[in-house]
Amino acid sequence: MTTITDEYMYEMLPRSREYSIVLLKPGPKTDQPDLQQIIWEHGRRNFALRAEGVLSIVCPVTEETGLSGLCIFNAGPEESNKYMEEDPAVQAGIFVFEIHPCRGFPGDNLPEK
Repeated sequence: MTTITDEYMYEMLPRSREYSIVLLKPGPKTDQPDLQQIIWEHGRRNFALRAEGVLSIVCPVTEETGLSGLCIFNAGPEESNKYMEEDPAVQAGIFVFEIHPCRGFPGDNLPEK
């Protein structure tokens, strides 16, 4: 494991900034006949938010765990809440969400492989 010095930590910590983690969970209306179309539009919106640099990380959960997805917004909680309230699947009651403020380092990303 790489050795991290105190000096390195003191240098890096001030570079962190605020982000918001959003946990997406099944909502009360997951039995709608047009469920897949609404989720498709939810996904399209996520792609648009990613392209605009607002939504940094999007991770749909692939197994039945009670959690539908996790994402990280390049925004504080209030702005993230606004984006989530405008989501078509949230508006339809298919998903509900929780927002958790967090700190992270600009440039962090998921590895390609």
